[in-house]
Amino acid sequence: MTSKIAYEDVEVGTELPAQTFPVTRATLVRYAGASGDFNPIHWNERFAREVGLPDVIAHGMFTMAEAIRVVTDWTGDPGAVVDYGVRFTKPVVVPNDDKGALIEVSGKVAAKLDDNTVRVDLTAMSAGQKVLGMSRAVVRLG
Repeated sequence: MTSKIAYEDVEVGTELPAQTFPVTRATLVRYAGASGDFNPIHWNERFAREVGLPDVIAHGMFTMAEAIRVVTDWTGDPGAVVDYGVRFTKPVVVPNDDKGALIEVSGKVAAKLDDNTVRVDLTAMSAGQKVLGMSRAVVRLG
């Protein structure tokens, strides 16, 4: 599979379609099962508060994975991602209610690189706070 986006059709400043991802406690339990990360800060409210957190928080790797979906959905090919990294700046706090939390992700092409690759800078927000810093992906386009 190859990217459905052509390198020639992309310019610096091209915006990727923004997406919002809901996160509930049930989502976190499913992710814990899939990842094997059963740290109680991700499911036990009492424990999370005892260690100084405001409430249960989403797994950092889950947050990172949701953010890159903006890129993989844009390219149509998860294999187009050549490199991806973030810094975790704030946790995604997930209250114990039906609404949970939202992760709002936007991205734009920040640079055109060699070999049909571009750097995409992502912005991930939750509850009005930036939850990922230096969130960047290098993507090979068609």
